[in-house]
Amino acid sequence: MKLNIIKIWGAAIVFTWTAVSCEKILEVETPENLIDHSKVFEDVQTSNAALAGVYAGTRDNSLLAGDRSGMLLGVYADDLDSYAISSINSTYDLYKCTHLANNAMVGTAWTGSYQQVFYANAVLEGIEDAVKIPVAERNRIKGEALFLRSLHLFYLQQVYGDIPYPVTTNYYINQIIERTEATEVLERLAIDLQEAAGLLKDDYSNAERIFVNRKTAEALLAKVYMTQGKFAMAETVLRSIVQSPLYVFETDINKVFVKSGKHILWQLKPRNAGDATREASIYYFLGVAPASYALTQDLINKFSSLDQRKTKYMASVTVGSNTWYRAEKYKVRSNNTTEYSIVFRLDEVYFLLAEALVRQNKITEALPYVDAIRLRAGVPALSTSITQVKLLDEILLESRREYFTEMGYRFIALKRFGKLNILQALKPDWKAYHQLWPIPQQELQLNPKLNPQNTGY
Repeated sequence: MKLNIIKIWGAAIVFTWTAVSCEKILEVETPENLIDHSKVFEDVQTSNAALAGVYAGTRDNSLLAGDRSGMLLGVYADDLDSYAISSINSTYDLYKCTHLANNAMVGTAWTGSYQQVFYANAVLEGIEDAVKIPVAERNRIKGEALFLRSLHLFYLQQVYGDIPYPVTTNYYINQIIERTEATEVLERLAIDLQEAAGLLKDDYSNAERIFVNRKTAEALLAKVYMTQGKFAMAETVLRSIVQSPLYVFETDINKVFVKSGKHILWQLKPRNAGDATREASIYYFLGVAPASYALTQDLINKFSSLDQRKTKYMASVTVGSNTWYRAEKYKVRSNNTTEYSIVFRLDEVYFLLAEALVRQNKITEALPYVDAIRLRAGVPALSTSITQVKLLDEILLESRREYFTEMGYRFIALKRFGKLNILQALKPDWKAYHQLWPIPQQELQLNPKLNPQNTGY
């Protein structure tokens, strides 16, 4: 095996088996004792267990975790107001745009995501020489690990700009790694995701869609293409997803966040059976003023009286003469058997495809994808005489109504549209350089080659 015998890999194995034994994310038996790391990739069962650790870490400790991407980037953009004013040098400073390079959440988001990149690299290195495992299983495991690494690196690039692109677990290489320019990061992500899609199959390995398939990899690939401005290439990939018999657009607004939906590409299972999703818990408050987060009035004002999402996706809380709104997409807070945290759903594919078409001036072809989501919410279809500029504005606005507090969607969409600076209207301290977060101060101290710091910090 190419894995170097280094202590950090041993820690990864411990993490993996702990995650699997506690959560049973995969239906594998937990060994009575931790196995030697040289044995991990000798069979499919233990290889799946190692991969399960990356899924678990993605759910619990990364920018994709339910209480991070939606919450952190929602607070940073215009989805959420923060009421945690006692939180010093953390989320509240991100909300106010007064954060510095030593901000705790800036550091935690970075280290948590890069930890999952490391674990994914450990799986990729281990499976490379796993000759005892059937080729089809090796391809699947490699494809999933490549996807997961790419997903974390995509989010890191969107938030931090130029970032390291580690492809090894070798400590001596990673401790002096330099940052890769953002355009090259996106190019490398596209290459990796093309490979991942080629290795994966369309069929899901689990009926609950808690493990990625080829179409999930293609969805992220299309998102990378959109970020690069390669709209025709994105269109081709997105059409293949829309045309797949695996997926059916959900027309019932009450079922959008039900885990059994055929509109779901990929979702993350809660830690234990019966656990609520993190999204169901973190935004919840009732009978009192919010102590953490509430939806912004600016967001509330974007919904018409006809829009069912104002009652289906959120809930009002009135105390005295004051009314706030909380996110209520995930509703089950105990004995949960119906909700998982959705990462990709067909609605996003519709929005991305509509945008790709409009940017190529294919207005007529784009309208049905936007209108499907509007009509489900009880909002009339758009005019067929709409202009290209107006339709792009409507796509950005409609996606905000549909995707608030989900996986940092709003921040990433504003960035792709080149409109992050509109946040200054709500955030007086917003500056142009706030389109990126600073590289965490402790990372610059550990590895000076990550310098220079992002502008403004």
